[in-house]
Amino acid sequence: MRQIKQPAYHHGNLRRAIMDAALDAITESGPAGWSLRELARRAGVSHAAPAHHFGDKTGLLTAVAIEGFERFADTLEQAAGDVLEVGVAYVRFAIGHRPYFEVMFRPELYRVDDPGLESPRERAARVLVTSTGRLSRDPAEDRLTTIAAWSLAHGFAGLWLSGALPEAADGDPEAIARSMIRLFVGRREPGTA
Repeated sequence: MRQIKQPAYHHGNLRRAIMDAALDAITESGPAGWSLRELARRAGVSHAAPAHHFGDKTGLLTAVAIEGFERFADTLEQAAGDVLEVGVAYVRFAIGHRPYFEVMFRPELYRVDDPGLESPRERAARVLVTSTGRLSRDPAEDRLTTIAAWSLAHGFAGLWLSGALPEAADGDPEAIARSMIRLFVGRREPGTA
């Protein structure tokens, strides 16, 4: 694992320094490819500092998930409930905040019952449900419509991040996502075939 070039930590926000080192490590090697000891070395702190602040790796990844869902909910709320803009914001967040995205939707990595997750996850879900609600022809379809729209944005983001799409080499993910979501929305508008 390559060492992040940064000065040793001396003072300031130790918790933030450890979180930033974790985000860098996740970017480089994924959420499982590092240890707390390696993370402490990256952050320039004692090997006990991450455990003191987070307990264990699961605790640290829980903190990453909480912060990620908070930022994710903020991003989705800024899209103002428009299904097209919410979908594009979803993709923008996934690509722009990859280390968070790689943890948030892998509940086996963190403590899903942590009370800090409840509010930001609910905020994000509310935006997704509200923005897709107008697409349903029937209230009984609301849940399926939300899952379909979520799957579209999430699946596209995952394919883009993995490099599985040829367009990922030189394309504009937001423009492609916008066109793809527009196609989905056009076929799902109430009263259209």
